[in-house]
Amino acid sequence: MDYQQVTALLQEAYNRESAGNRNQAKKEDWKVAERQDFLDLLQREGKQTLLEVGAGTGTDGLFFQQQGLRVVCTDLSPAMVELCREKGLEAHVMDFLGLDFPPASFDAIYALNCLLHVPTKDLPSVLEKLRDLLRPGGLFFLGVYGGNEQEGVREEDWHKPPRFFAHHTSVGAYLVPFTAVCRKVGLVLRPTC
Repeated sequence: MDYQQVTALLQEAYNRESAGNRNQAKKEDWKVAERQDFLDLLQREGKQTLLEVGAGTGTDGLFFQQQGLRVVCTDLSPAMVELCREKGLEAHVMDFLGLDFPPASFDAIYALNCLLHVPTKDLPSVLEKLRDLLRPGGLFFLGVYGGNEQEGVREEDWHKPPRFFAHHTSVGAYLVPFTAVCRKVGLVLRPTC
């Protein structure tokens, strides 16, 4: 599947019913802990602006906003963006390649379990787009589930239609292209794990 086909499929999968279900779901403890660790880093570094891509219902965006950050959320689902706005968040319907902000707009970008929906061949372009939105010294949080180098629609998925996933055995599938585009423009990477 190409990027546009995946985007259309995901928009349909994350419909209003799905958005409502996800809005009621309890966040797993490990996600809460990772989010807190990233907040601690943001505060230590004096970061003030955060872009959350693939924001879903806005739960994490709201958390960061309540901690004093200026948060902008994006999601490809109009239903998810509506839920973000209901929480008082600035939110926009945008896919990863359509992020329409000026370069160097954000101190940090938060991407939890969303880039795993990007086809592997499109990942470098998406990461380059994200890199361009970071200010010098910006922080990028990447959270993804691992897998065994499988890519495609997961037919057993409970969403209808089933969603596309690109699972990798190593986070290197994300970091190698991100590192390459960062080095090309002189950005420094500082892993925290």
